[in-house]
Amino acid sequence: MPQDDFYTKMRAGLSALLRQWRSLGQADADQLALILAETARVAKLGTPDATPSGATLEQWSQDQQGEIPLWAPRTAVFLLNQMPARPTPQSDEEACAWAYCWLRNRSFDSLDAARAALPAHLAEPLDEALAAAWSDQQGLRLV
Repeated sequence: MPQDDFYTKMRAGLSALLRQWRSLGQADADQLALILAETARVAKLGTPDATPSGATLEQWSQDQQGEIPLWAPRTAVFLLNQMPARPTPQSDEEACAWAYCWLRNRSFDSLDAARAALPAHLAEPLDEALAAAWSDQQGLRLV
């Protein structure tokens, strides 16, 4: 995966991350939006100004323009990684978004450390995307 394409793919994959969270979450859209916002606050993954509505979460999960606040997909990755269903990215773009959020959610000293910390079921699906995300981060675009 060329590094130059990473950021574009990652931005395109953010909505897919939220779609996956919505599809696997066992609650209605308003409850899922509340869980997402409250988890972001408690886990210190972002500070939503207000709790979004279910309709807003729906809009974000369809948004291809990149108008999604980053706390939402970062929190979705945090929650997806804890699901017993062991979800994985469904596309290259979603893998890029997942890798981006993985690096943003935690601090790693090296790419190897970031890989080692991944849940086992994500090691292969995120291998290439994580390397591209790491390279992009080292280029200071993920700041």
